[in-house]
Amino acid sequence: MTVKARTEAVMRQLSEQPMNAVSKLLEQQPNDIVITCALRTPLTKAGRGGLKETPMDELLVHVLKSIREKSGIDPAQVEEICVGNVFRPEAGGAARCAMLAAGYPPTTTSNHVNRMCSSGLLAIQNIAGAVSRGCIEIGIAAGSESMSFNKDGPRKPVSGPIGALEIVQTAMKPVSWTSENVAARFSFTREELDEFAAESYQKAERAQRAGWFDEEIVPITTRFTDPKCNTTKEVTITKDDGIRYGTTKESLSSIKAAFPQFAPGVTTAGNASQVTDGAAAVLMMKRSTALRLGQPILGKYVLSTSVGLDPSIMGIGPVYSIPKLLGKVGLQLADVDVFEINEAFATAGLGAVRLLNLDKEKLNPRGGAIALGHPAGCTGVRQVVTAFSELRRQGKKIAVTAMCVGTGMSMAGLFVLEN
Repeated sequence: MTVKARTEAVMRQLSEQPMNAVSKLLEQQPNDIVITCALRTPLTKAGRGGLKETPMDELLVHVLKSIREKSGIDPAQVEEICVGNVFRPEAGGAARCAMLAAGYPPTTTSNHVNRMCSSGLLAIQNIAGAVSRGCIEIGIAAGSESMSFNKDGPRKPVSGPIGALEIVQTAMKPVSWTSENVAARFSFTREELDEFAAESYQKAERAQRAGWFDEEIVPITTRFTDPKCNTTKEVTITKDDGIRYGTTKESLSSIKAAFPQFAPGVTTAGNASQVTDGAAAVLMMKRSTALRLGQPILGKYVLSTSVGLDPSIMGIGPVYSIPKLLGKVGLQLADVDVFEINEAFATAGLGAVRLLNLDKEKLNPRGGAIALGHPAGCTGVRQVVTAFSELRRQGKKIAVTAMCVGTGMSMAGLFVLEN
């Protein structure tokens, strides 16, 4: 056999080998579901921060209007808007009204989803599915939450015979209880949890000082009543206000246990996510549509998946959802450049690091919910906005977002940066 013939035979053999999973992931196809615009409001402390008098619908109006203005999309081309929200009563009606107020025509439809902390990511999944199946051509996935206005949370969803079932009682127990269970089950100490939380604050401080968040955030002008003098004025909020500069594990160690009724009593206000207000949104369509309209492609949504687990250790949900997600496309943990995992509690974040053996440098490089806050319905979209911005800063490509979900579930999503 000649050298040429052998070379051709080898090339044929190589071409017949299964394509490397990363290479396949980075391929660009006309039917890819892409994101052409992604943004969020600042995240501020519920009841005290700059958005404490801005309800969920006004937060939503702001991000929907900002998507329209920043992308230049004709609002009449947006066929559906899906909004994640957890705590607002009648959020479906509020979403529709916000959509109209943001300048979208009555022909655009809206809907509301609530799967607790994964609501925002579920909104992304729903819009992606609708686009992929041809139900719509262009859609927006958003998440909006005012925990200032809806601090009491939803009512208990079950009663009577259902509520008497032991498994249901476990699922309905406070998430703070599950955090303590995770600490006990996996022997996480208070010192380890405070160290994890301090690192989240330190990452967020570094990111904010360096201006890394600036491209994510669309400033919002709203009203604010100063509690010291009880005067209301117009203010423009430009930055997240929950980041505590100079936080160390030593400074966190003096904070009392937030839930001493649950053993071992290691969860505190310093190593748990903050109660926060905020909103985020992404514009989604097929690649072919984006190219036809001249929409710049930020990145693509690959897929998302969800899992259920023992409700008593809800916080380690990402330990199950992330491997399931990556297994569907043949990726390894090492192939992922950035992990945005919701820090509902330090027990959840540390659980992912320990049980998945994650590289801590890849986890929440700009800090997580402990430092930034966790507006429940918004977080799943906010993580994607942050992940794309961080991938661009690092010159990397692949991100995974994930969160634990109340009642014993978890969800994870896979995204690829392009622009």
